[in-house]
Amino acid sequence: MTEVAFHFNAADKWAYSCRLLRKAVAAGSRVVVTGTPQTLTQLDRQLWEFSALDFVPHCSSDCQDAAVLAASPVVLCAAVGFAPHHEVLLNLGDGVPSGFEQFERLLEVVGLEPDELQRSRARWKHYKDRGYRVAGHDVAAGARN
Repeated sequence: MTEVAFHFNAADKWAYSCRLLRKAVAAGSRVVVTGTPQTLTQLDRQLWEFSALDFVPHCSSDCQDAAVLAASPVVLCAAVGFAPHHEVLLNLGDGVPSGFEQFERLLEVVGLEPDELQRSRARWKHYKDRGYRVAGHDVAAGARN
């Protein structure tokens, strides 16, 4: 069964997502990131800019070069059905991603906006109601330590 983890209270959701992806890639994980096309475009830009010393290799799922797609540890994918692997899914969308149960792990990053928090609570309830164990990680608490 898919492991579900919410990383909530991220003051800068973009920077936190980039660091989370950097950590996952360093650990050898392969991650599919899902969200709206606008969200994925923004994340792509952030991955190029967030650190002068680090690069997180990534590409879009519509990449025409099969070798690049196969070699990329991070794939930005608006529709999870087109994911090249099913190890880790990072959801930056507002809803429950269709097909999330195909992945070993699902990560949700949640910022501080009230509407975003409300939508994340609905997703948490969705997963819990279907028997998934859901873990919560308070990003703000970790930043204070």
